[in-house]
Amino acid sequence: MERAEASEALRKLVGRDLRDVANELEIRIRTPNGKINKGWAGQAIERFLGLPINSAQSPNFGSWELKTTSIKKGTAGWQYKETMKITMIDAYNVRETQFVDSHMYAKLHKFLLVIRTAQPIDKDDSTPSYVVKTSEVNLGPEELAIVESDYNLVRDCLLDPNRGFEELTGSMGTYIQPRTNGPGHGSVSRAFYARKLFLNTVAPLNDIIVPSHY
Repeated sequence: MERAEASEALRKLVGRDLRDVANELEIRIRTPNGKINKGWAGQAIERFLGLPINSAQSPNFGSWELKTTSIKKGTAGWQYKETMKITMIDAYNVRETQFVDSHMYAKLHKFLLVIRTAQPIDKDDSTPSYVVKTSEVNLGPEELAIVESDYNLVRDCLLDPNRGFEELTGSMGTYIQPRTNGPGHGSVSRAFYARKLFLNTVAPLNDIIVPSHY
């Protein structure tokens, strides 16, 4: 499926409660033990497009990536709720790979972003989550230059014999940060995350469509 075709299909979801879509497509919002399935929203969107649920590092559709993120309403209006996970950091792979050949470049240079309203983490199956916007994102030269610089900060750290993987922290990077992935501060894995600044730059929220009763 081409990205433009997927974008057109996903526009039909704008204004819909994603819980209803998940239920129609038999995506569990809660696991059998009662815990929230944190990936349910992305899984529902993938299945809506006819895509098998995917956790591979390569882009979902070969030449482009599908991403889902959420927003919340604050005192200054709607804003991105949190950073967006891009891909796991494999130290060996990053050390050996230039930016243009990296998983991060493949995931970010051309992607389709689906934005939904956030929910309280313990009430994901009782609070509506509306799709408010889909955005086809192509990074321009300026954005790519910053992202490449952020990638190289991580790569340089991994190549430095006096630093290495354990020195990667969320304070690094302008648009993209390396940070622990998984529960608790003792997690030993790391992933690349897009900062809110990046999301606001490539997909501003000035034209979102949120149901008036939300």
